[in-house]
Amino acid sequence: MNNSRQLAFLALQNIYQQKAYTDIALERVFANFSVSPSNRHLVSELVYGIVRRKRTLDSLINQLATKKATQQPLNLRIILHIGLYQLRYLDKIPESAAVNTSVDLAKENGLSKLSGVVNGILRSYLRLSQKEDPLILPDDFIPRLGVKYSFPDWIVSLFMEQFNLKQTKKLLEWYNQTPSIDLRVNTLKTSRENLQEILLNNDIETTFLPHLPQGLRLTKSAGNITQLDCFKEGLFTIQDGSAQLVAHFLNPQPHETIIDACAAPGGKTTHIAELMEDTGTIIGFDRYSSRLKKVTQNAERLKLTSIKTMEGNVESINWENEVDRVLVDVPCSGLGTLHKNPDIRWHKKPEDIEVLTQLQSQILENSAKWVKNGGVLVYSTCTLNKQENEDIINQFLQNNPSWKLADKNNDSMSNFSIVSKGIVKIFPPVDDMDGFFMAKLIKGD
Repeated sequence: MNNSRQLAFLALQNIYQQKAYTDIALERVFANFSVSPSNRHLVSELVYGIVRRKRTLDSLINQLATKKATQQPLNLRIILHIGLYQLRYLDKIPESAAVNTSVDLAKENGLSKLSGVVNGILRSYLRLSQKEDPLILPDDFIPRLGVKYSFPDWIVSLFMEQFNLKQTKKLLEWYNQTPSIDLRVNTLKTSRENLQEILLNNDIETTFLPHLPQGLRLTKSAGNITQLDCFKEGLFTIQDGSAQLVAHFLNPQPHETIIDACAAPGGKTTHIAELMEDTGTIIGFDRYSSRLKKVTQNAERLKLTSIKTMEGNVESINWENEVDRVLVDVPCSGLGTLHKNPDIRWHKKPEDIEVLTQLQSQILENSAKWVKNGGVLVYSTCTLNKQENEDIINQFLQNNPSWKLADKNNDSMSNFSIVSKGIVKIFPPVDDMDGFFMAKLIKGD
C-alpha cells in the first residue's frame, strides 16, 4: 500500500484506540505494508506531527464543527486531524490535495455519509485563514500557551516556573519541530570523516556536531539507516548529541572500572567503552534481563569486549567493591525529549513526577556507595524539571557531606547554554539538541 494518508490513518487508529506509542504504531504499519521511502517520510511526518499538535487540532475542530472533537466518531476525528494538520503545518502540500484526500479517506473508511462534513470543515478553515488565524485562543495565560503550542497546562506551568516567557515559548515551539537524527561514530573502527564519506556514498548527507568529536547529524531524511552495512558492521550508533555529552562529562579513563547504573539499552555504556578504548571494565546494571540483552547486542555489534552486565534493582543492589566512576542516568519524565517522544506530553501526569523523584533519590543514594574515595559520579536525566534535577542533587549533598560538586567541568562543556559548578543543562532552543541535565559529583574522605 502506498497511500500515505491511509497508512497514517491506520497508525493513528492504533495510537488513539489502543494507546500505542507513536514509534510502535508506525513500526507496525511499515512492517505490514510495502512503503516507498518518500511515502514513509510523509507517513511519519503526519503521525508524529498530529500526535504533537493534537490539542491545537482538537481546538480547531471544536471551533469549526457542530460537535466537540471528543464527541466526534473517532475515525472522523482522525481524518479531520489529518486534513487540518496538512492545511496548517505542511506548506508543500497543495490545499486542494489536503482537502480532497481527506474526503477520500472518509469514503474509503466507511464514512461516506460524513465526507461532506469533512469537506465543509476543511473548507471553512481555508476560508477563515484568508483573513486571520482561525485558531481562537483562551483568555487565561497558561491554557492560551497550551492550546497554541499543543501541550497540557501542567507542562506549560512547569516550564514557566523555570524559564521566562520568551524561553518557554521557544522551548514549546522547538518541541513541535521534526527532530534531527544524530550519530555517534565508533572511532575504534573508523574516523568521523571516513564514515561521513561512506554515508555520502549511500546518498546520506551529514554534518559534524560541534563540540562532539564523534558526532554527526543527518541533514535530511534517510530512511531506515539500521539496514546499512556500515551500521551492521558497528561503525556508528544512533544517539542524540545530548546523550553523547554524558559519557564525555563522565570522562572515563583507560583501564578504569566503571558502573553504568541504568545501562539499558546501552547507548551510554558502549560510548564509555569506546572512550576507554575498550580497556578496563564497564559493568552495566539494569533490573530486567530482557533489557540487558540489548546492551549485549549493542556491544557485540560494535565489537566491544570490556562490557559486562548484571541484573538487579539498582536502588537496592549491593556491590562490594568500590569503582572509579559511576554513571547514574536515571529513569525520568523525559521532558527533554518531547519532540521525539510526543506521547509523553499526553501520557505523563503531574503525580508521576513524585513517584519518579523517590526512585531517582533511591538510585542515587545507593549508587554512591559504589564509588571509591576521589572517585566520580555523574547523575543525568533527559528532562528539564528542577524536581528531578537540581532538587535531587541538593538533597543528596545535604544528606552526604563527604560528596561535593566538581570544581570545574570539561573545557568543551563551557560551550553550552546553562553551565555552573559541576552542572551542565542543555536548553534545546539554544543548543539544538535534546534537553538534558548532568551533575558531576566527587567523593571525598
